[in-house]
Amino acid sequence: MDIFTDGMIMFPASGVFASLGGMGVSLFFVSTVISQFIYSFGGSQFAGANGSMMIETVPFFHIIASTIEREIGKEHVREVIATTLVAYALSSVLTGLTFLLLGYLRLGVIIGFFPRHILVGCIGGVGVFLILTGLTVSTRLPSDALDPPTWDTLQYLTTNTHALGQWMPPLALAILMRIITSRWKHQLVFPIYFLVIPVVFYVIVIAAGLDLDRLRRDGWLFDSAGTTGSEGWYEFYTYIDLGLIKWTPMWNTLPTQFALLFFNILHPPLNVPALSVSLNQDIDTNKELVGHGLSNLISGFLGSVYARLLLRRAMFYRVGGGNRIAGLMLALVTLLILMVGTAPVAYIPVVVVGALIFALGIDLVKEALWDTRYRVSWTEYVTIVSIMVTMTVWDFVIGVLFGIIVSCVFFVVQNSRRRSIRACYPGNAAMSTVRRPAAHRAYIHDVSKQTRIMQLQGFLFFGTIMRVEEKLRSIVEDPDWRTNPVRFIIVDLTLVPGVDMSAGEAFVRVQRLLAAKGVVLVFCGVESELGVGKALANSGILEEQGVEVFESLNDALEWTENEYLGAWFRLQRAGSVPVALPERQGEGVGFHEALVGSPRERYLRDAGNRTIVGAGLYLSRTEPFSSGIAPEPLNTLLKAFQSYEEIDRDVLVRLSTYFTRLSLPSGHVLWDVGDTPDGLYIIQSGVLRASYRFGSHTRIIGESMVSGALAGELSGLSGLPRNARVAVEREAVVWWLGREALRRLEREDAELAWTFVRMVLKAAQVDTDVLLAALASR
Repeated sequence: MDIFTDGMIMFPASGVFASLGGMGVSLFFVSTVISQFIYSFGGSQFAGANGSMMIETVPFFHIIASTIEREIGKEHVREVIATTLVAYALSSVLTGLTFLLLGYLRLGVIIGFFPRHILVGCIGGVGVFLILTGLTVSTRLPSDALDPPTWDTLQYLTTNTHALGQWMPPLALAILMRIITSRWKHQLVFPIYFLVIPVVFYVIVIAAGLDLDRLRRDGWLFDSAGTTGSEGWYEFYTYIDLGLIKWTPMWNTLPTQFALLFFNILHPPLNVPALSVSLNQDIDTNKELVGHGLSNLISGFLGSVYARLLLRRAMFYRVGGGNRIAGLMLALVTLLILMVGTAPVAYIPVVVVGALIFALGIDLVKEALWDTRYRVSWTEYVTIVSIMVTMTVWDFVIGVLFGIIVSCVFFVVQNSRRRSIRACYPGNAAMSTVRRPAAHRAYIHDVSKQTRIMQLQGFLFFGTIMRVEEKLRSIVEDPDWRTNPVRFIIVDLTLVPGVDMSAGEAFVRVQRLLAAKGVVLVFCGVESELGVGKALANSGILEEQGVEVFESLNDALEWTENEYLGAWFRLQRAGSVPVALPERQGEGVGFHEALVGSPRERYLRDAGNRTIVGAGLYLSRTEPFSSGIAPEPLNTLLKAFQSYEEIDRDVLVRLSTYFTRLSLPSGHVLWDVGDTPDGLYIIQSGVLRASYRFGSHTRIIGESMVSGALAGELSGLSGLPRNARVAVEREAVVWWLGREALRRLEREDAELAWTFVRMVLKAAQVDTDVLLAALASR
């Protein structure tokens, strides 16, 4: 039934093509037979696969045919038909080559990611086209009578009694069929319904004694099966003559050909998985695409049209057709009907074809407008409606392009509304994993109020960068700037997959404003040679003065903390002991010189006096030590523990006798993951670096340890295996409390041992909290 009804409307029902309904049926039969044989002989993984032309392609065929007829002229009948047939075949060849390429490159799954609502809009446009075609077929009007509809045509369809009698019964039958199938879901209802209609029609004709020729003249039966009726099913081959083909008009149809190609390739990657789910069969989509490509390539070279695997043929499986023998039998039966010819078309009631076209059109419009009303967003629904309107009023090619453009616009608008700023907070809310003396941490926590951390997410493009730029500007243009100035702005790009040119230029504009305010812009979460790093480098932002780049937020925080500490030590030109800082201290940004006499300098001095000096790490010259500084390891013990509680000097002196001094060269590995602990260490000078790996899927977490920090304290006390790798990053002097020395301490002075363990646990608690906070901020 599909072959007769769909084939009858393959050509426009006007002009040169007015009597080519039978030829369209023949083309439909040929493509169906070819695809059925290819699928049955292994071209499809579905053993009982069915292939057939897709009615949704008919509007594109009409555009191709009308374009060729318009450019060649209606008076050149054979040239128009020959060029049109070759253009139809070319569309099948292009589709076949594309399917073969997609299948060979295994790109079938990617096509499935194309926006579904654009395809739905195209299907809805085809539905409207079929409803209009149902009107023209039923009333025997030219196919372009409603393209666009004129007032005279509308008046004829709504006021002429004969016209109303022609199109209203098919429409009523289509609606009745949908009402019936909505209640009875059996798949045989549809074919039985449309087999009953012609039976009833001829019962009425016989009962009333009506003349068939009179019915044909009045538009109740089709005029003829073919162009002349003298040839068989192969009549269309008599028109394919290279001498008659006009190549220029055919090349002018290429835009429509590519639009049809685009429409064709969207269906199999969507239908094949759906059919495999329906039949509970595991299918490789790429292999199916190869089969589709081979089928359409052969069909095109044999002068026929595009065909695809039919999704609705799951019924064929359920009635015993799930094997290749059944598929071959179906192909042979179809071939037999093809050999009979198209003469039976002249006896098909127009009301049957009209009802079926109306039913298909209503189905497609319902699928596009009604079924999606609660399943898609309002922007997608607007896109669907706009595609349908554009296809109906203007052109199918324009409708497809318009849908893509509208979708792109909505995509930009929707993504520009997404929050690209994940978080923005002051620097004292997050600290690096560097283990420092408590006084240093207190100082950094205080002065880090001059740091702002902005964590971004999502792709940064012209639609999202505006809010980021506004936020960055607001930080330095805040009315409280003079009382609460900012020194560093850290922009975390870890969750940013890409940056476009507009975003890169926005960062350049912001950086120049920040540089004028003496603010350093720090990027982190960036790999210089890949993705975001490359995009930033191309924008020139990384070459600007006052810009730093680090691979992680922890590295960026560590660098700013080192800058704050370095600034404090430079401000104390005398009476302070230099502290080695980790390697990530960078080249420096002239912090001290840039801040002379500024509120930021005064704040640093005040914070240092409250924390570092107030903690008493650097002993005044009134202390009872000849050098003014406690001897080692007493000074190191003071740095490590004095900030946590009041400590009796005698306690530290007694503890110092149990420690052993070790000098460690750069690169030396103290221990690795899983090693048996040999004790704990307190760092006098230099830098140690710990590397944690909490899982094979996670990145390595780095933790630097500087003067006054403890290393290996928890595993050293508990005796559990080491959970990190620790190496010397910068030549270091450490004080080691070995396992034997710890046991000796416990035997000789249990109270002192308990005091020491309590102080170590306090320091470890702070270090653990800092590490957890750093992990939580990732």
